[in-house]
Amino acid sequence: MIIREILPKDDKAIKHLIKATLESFDLAIAGTAYFDPELEQLSQYYARQTNGTYWVVEINDEIIGGCGIAPFDMNRKICELQKLYLDPKAQGQGIAKVLMKTALSYAQNYYDYCYLETMNKMDKANSLYRSFGFTKLNEPLVGSVHSVMDVWYLKKLQEEPNEENI
Repeated sequence: MIIREILPKDDKAIKHLIKATLESFDLAIAGTAYFDPELEQLSQYYARQTNGTYWVVEINDEIIGGCGIAPFDMNRKICELQKLYLDPKAQGQGIAKVLMKTALSYAQNYYDYCYLETMNKMDKANSLYRSFGFTKLNEPLVGSVHSVMDVWYLKKLQEEPNEENI
């Protein structure tokens, strides 16, 4: 298994994976990542992001997953965990956890908080986010673009100094 930053050669495979996953949840609808204009050239989109990137998971020369970090609110030092998708045949092997650790470790270098949006019906994803310490919000943060999402999370990335550790 190789986790690496997305390259232009990966664009078609990751677009297909994202769309197929959303279709499997009946989410090939406006207001989801399904219609995000950057899906055509995800590698270029993330290359333009300041303090953002997208990683793909490759096994035997096949892209089986991906996950990104992008700025959400630079004034409040909030990033967004974006487009975490994994091929069903690769689920249940801990690959999503490795992607999450990669993304959050990167995010800690630039941000204080990580935000994400998902759907309630995506049970496995919600469990994963909660296991990483994301706290459920009552509403999306201002600036959210995926209008049909019905679950929003926020995670504090920078731990406050503890007097015992000083």
